[in-house]
Amino acid sequence: MPNEMTYHQQTTEKTIEKLGTSLKGLSAEEAGRRLAKYGPNELQEKKKKTALAMFLGQFTDFMILVLMAAAIISGFIGEPADTIAIIVILALNAIIGFVQEYRAERAMAALKRMAAPNATVIRDGGAREVPAAEIVPGDVVVLEAGKIAPADMRLIETANLRTEEAPLTGESVPVEKQTEPLAEERLPVGDRKNMAYKSTAVVYGRGKGVAVATGMKTEIGKIAALIQEEEEVKTPLQKRLARFGKKLAIAILVICGVVFAAGLLRGEPVLLMLLTAISLAVAAIPEALPAVVTISLALGARKMVKLNALMRRLPAVETLGSVTYICSDKTGTLTQNRMTVEKVYINGRIVGAGGIGDAAGRIAPGNADLPSLALTALALSNDVSINMEGNPFGDPTEIAVFHLAKAYGLLSDEIKEQFPRVDEIPFDSGRKCMTTFHKWPDGKYVSFTKGAVEAIVDKVRTILTDHGAREPDKEEILKVNEEMAAQGLRVLGIAMRKWEKIPAFPAPENSEQELELIGLIGLIDPPREEAAAAVASCVEAGIRPVMITGDHPLTAVAIAARLGITPNDSQAVVSGRELEDMTREEFEKRVENIRVYARVAPEQKLKIVKALQQKGQFVAMTGDGVNDAPALKRADIGIAMGITGTDVSKEAAHMILLDDNFATIVRAVREGRKIYDNIRKFIKYLLTTNSGEIWTLFLAPLIGLPVPLLPIHILWVNLMTDALPALALSLEPEEGNVMKRPPRHPRESIFAYGLGMHAFWVGLLMGIVVLSVQGWSIGSGNGHWQTMVFTVLCLTQLGHVLAIRSERESLFSIGLLSNKPLLGAVLLSFMFQTATVYVPFLNPIFHTKPLAPTDLAITIVLSSVIFVAVEIEKFIKRKRDRKP
Repeated sequence: MPNEMTYHQQTTEKTIEKLGTSLKGLSAEEAGRRLAKYGPNELQEKKKKTALAMFLGQFTDFMILVLMAAAIISGFIGEPADTIAIIVILALNAIIGFVQEYRAERAMAALKRMAAPNATVIRDGGAREVPAAEIVPGDVVVLEAGKIAPADMRLIETANLRTEEAPLTGESVPVEKQTEPLAEERLPVGDRKNMAYKSTAVVYGRGKGVAVATGMKTEIGKIAALIQEEEEVKTPLQKRLARFGKKLAIAILVICGVVFAAGLLRGEPVLLMLLTAISLAVAAIPEALPAVVTISLALGARKMVKLNALMRRLPAVETLGSVTYICSDKTGTLTQNRMTVEKVYINGRIVGAGGIGDAAGRIAPGNADLPSLALTALALSNDVSINMEGNPFGDPTEIAVFHLAKAYGLLSDEIKEQFPRVDEIPFDSGRKCMTTFHKWPDGKYVSFTKGAVEAIVDKVRTILTDHGAREPDKEEILKVNEEMAAQGLRVLGIAMRKWEKIPAFPAPENSEQELELIGLIGLIDPPREEAAAAVASCVEAGIRPVMITGDHPLTAVAIAARLGITPNDSQAVVSGRELEDMTREEFEKRVENIRVYARVAPEQKLKIVKALQQKGQFVAMTGDGVNDAPALKRADIGIAMGITGTDVSKEAAHMILLDDNFATIVRAVREGRKIYDNIRKFIKYLLTTNSGEIWTLFLAPLIGLPVPLLPIHILWVNLMTDALPALALSLEPEEGNVMKRPPRHPRESIFAYGLGMHAFWVGLLMGIVVLSVQGWSIGSGNGHWQTMVFTVLCLTQLGHVLAIRSERESLFSIGLLSNKPLLGAVLLSFMFQTATVYVPFLNPIFHTKPLAPTDLAITIVLSSVIFVAVEIEKFIKRKRDRKP
């Protein structure tokens, strides 16, 4: 098949010749031969994994294998409850992982649903309806409003043809099509005005085109290939937990071996030491970790729905907290997705849209003063209609003009009745303007011409001012146009002409001459009110916001400057063409400093994501179109638009914005950071408690003490401390500095910021306290020493979970009641522990004896040592933070 990238440069005649076709189309026989050669006009899918393979694949993670081993060991030593609990946890995790992977495979199905089922082609000289899958290069295809383009086509005939290309290019305004060849070779898809693309919708007019690419050779086919080629990357949490699981498993095996050997050397029974070592292994293996992580993420996902962020993949909840770059689309996400008249050039000066005329309030239509005349012209020279709900619909630019006139009291229906339209010359891309003719109250007629400033200026004879008409300074008008355009505004000129009698058949060459210029209007899709504050929050949190748009660079830079994305409005912007010219090495050197990308192609969005990831960044990418799907899938977290997004983008994404609002992403980042903080608190708690148990069993034989704990004690403490208190940590409120610190470094260890050292010294302190109780009890002849050791170990861990609720703030400043579930879990665990000591029928099961009030008081006082020590550690951290 010829290279379709060159077709926009060729004339229609050359295109038809090159494809071996004619205006009468192909013959049915030739179409059949080409179908056999090029294949069906369909998107091809790669071979998928079976559902069974997806499910079994969930059990290959190292941490999962360790937990499976723990389940087998628990069953071996007669703890079926632990075995059942671990199996249930593994099954739930496998189901969640399977569902997420299965849903990810649906992006291609959504892409295929966008294809047109049938199309009208010219074959054997006549029009006929054929399945879109049978269209071949060289087919002449008929396009009309409401149809979906069935292939990539070089247009050979257009009549006010406009297509909606937002799914491919991201541009929100329908594209006016033409047939003339374009000189530049490497034009972005959005600038190829003489091409129509597969799966884009015809919204206005009609036309014909010659199919130049079908199936996977089309622009949407290339996107389909990118979607299937790109593998999703693992989330930061998945990577950290995988590393953590491997290191922990190795450490546990070594320590259990040492404990077993030390016990044998001291003369302990082999069976007792074997069961002790196995029990220690089961206690140390974090079988609750997947459950707590899953529950934390699920609770976070539930809260995010209330924040208008729907999570499609649970791990993405935490990924938000690791994001270092947010690559956001402009239209509708950072902006209001609503064209608005922002500035007006009238009476020789530029004013805000709210400053037309000195007097506020209503303006009478048709008055002689310039403001009234300008607003009357804008109200009449548009084709906006009102739907059943009373809302305007039509071209976004004309809706903006409609709203401006309405703001000054010029209601469209009323003014159109007062000044009825009697004729019109529709807009076309060659003239770049439109003209409407209206009957005036004095019995005469007025025409209003609206369009591109360059086109209007050539047609004006005078310019209207408050002091009457004067000869225009065309250079000044063009300079004003450039000034407004440099601010990112789309500028239109509006002019008029008076008629005694309008021509019977008005023609542009006669009717659009000798005009009087009324003024210029500058339109823009303005930023959302909350977007600037959200961008500022990103910057404060160390996250770099980047704008990626299909819009013109000037518009992109203007919006970026207003939002604070760029340091000023003239730096850090790269166009799609400049990006294409860069080598990979050049781009990777610059990528971390670029803040705005304009006129980018789908594969370039993917290139941006990969380059940032190559530099070690974690990237959130927003998008709503088909063209965004590959980048959404590849990004560390892909964010689709819930309102304007296509099914393809939603299926490829990890998260969906229900309100299409950039500020929602920032709120979700805040929640993601909180969730990761809480997961780290759980891991800190888990490691410290396990460390305390290991130090206790490891040091006892070295200092000449008997084995301090029985296997049942180890498993019970593990159950009490790793269950409810650990789960309640996932409900901990966010800390005050959560959005005032930089993102976690993508390669940061889960042991960062002293977590590993904390687990080491606090665990050692726990062991020292427990062994001190054991040594004192045995030395004083207390026959209840093992019960005291058992109780102290449990209570120290409950005190520890209260102390680590904040990394730096004291428990007394954040308040006991700020996490009521955790307080309840601690009290419940305390009650269960005291039950093992004081409920008679539990004494033989746990090998405990009731403690005297004095002994109980001693265990409680000694247990509080850990809480006090951790509070002192946090006090030292706070003092260090306050130092300059």
